[in-house]
Amino acid sequence: MNETKVTRFRERIGEIYVGAALTLMIDIGFRTGLWEAAAKGPATSEQLAERAGLEERYVREWLGAVTTGGIADYDSDTEMYSLPEEHAVSLTGDGASNRAVNAGLLTYLGKHVDPVVTVFREGGGVPYSRYRPEFTSLMDQRFRREYNEMLFDGYIRAVPGLEERLMAGIRVCDVGCGTGHNLNLMAAEYPASTFTGFDIAADAIELANAEAAEMGLSNVAFEVQDATALPGDLTFDLMTTFDAIHDQANPQGALNEIGRSLAADGVYLMIDIDASSDLKNNIGNPLAPYLYSVSTMHCMTVSLAEGGAGLGTVWGRELALEMLSEAGLTQVEILESSNPTNAIYVCRKG
Repeated sequence: MNETKVTRFRERIGEIYVGAALTLMIDIGFRTGLWEAAAKGPATSEQLAERAGLEERYVREWLGAVTTGGIADYDSDTEMYSLPEEHAVSLTGDGASNRAVNAGLLTYLGKHVDPVVTVFREGGGVPYSRYRPEFTSLMDQRFRREYNEMLFDGYIRAVPGLEERLMAGIRVCDVGCGTGHNLNLMAAEYPASTFTGFDIAADAIELANAEAAEMGLSNVAFEVQDATALPGDLTFDLMTTFDAIHDQANPQGALNEIGRSLAADGVYLMIDIDASSDLKNNIGNPLAPYLYSVSTMHCMTVSLAEGGAGLGTVWGRELALEMLSEAGLTQVEILESSNPTNAIYVCRKG
């Protein structure tokens, strides 16, 4: 046995656990507004607690974690804590650069370790209903920040000619639309087009319709609908999915329905995970451990719970292209996304 490797790996395990512990602190900082309060300038623990409207003793202990963790700075002479502006960029604000919001997904998934351990032993999966409604809210909170900034410049305008068609007026459908925020943004931007959102989750559809009403939109509608059984009398010029295919119980069935419902000259925009279907090609990808872990804790298991394919988050480009081809979508261009975890598949019929 190589004792040096033993020591190095023991240190690596320690680093992993420290990172996990700090993830909890990042989430607490996000939920309590501590990051925003800290970004306003140096403060003692008492001043920061008052600034955030929190209990000082808890704030002081939290500061101990994030300071020794290299997130915040501490001046022992003045007992003042500060959040470097270079760090604040990734922990504050309403934009996509705020990564503190991502911590909430991991702390939430931690609540599901027990049922996931059970299905490791007994088979099957943990049904999507066990994750709702919190999961719906977390996904909405995470992704609306990105798409508020990048939906048009990073996705729609990445496809030549697509925005011009939307401005002229086409029929658009988002499958697995969740809370419908992306579709509402498009409906507001392109009033000449009509938009339909389908999702299996009634609570998400209720939120989507409420937002559309709040925005005063009359060219968008949302319905509860299984992705594998889209209305047979409808065709669309643009169809979209945003991270919605890989955790379907029947992903091939959903793609087949999209292929069937797409107009002959239509475009299907599939935003999904950018990885390889072959594990060896993902070794060295710094995001791969995160993706496989989230898959184990949610994406794969909710599919298996329905007796589904259990593709998992890291289904990969190779398998995606095979499945798109089977759905009749044989002309596929893959573009890089503003989000490093995703790729943009621009799909057309052959």
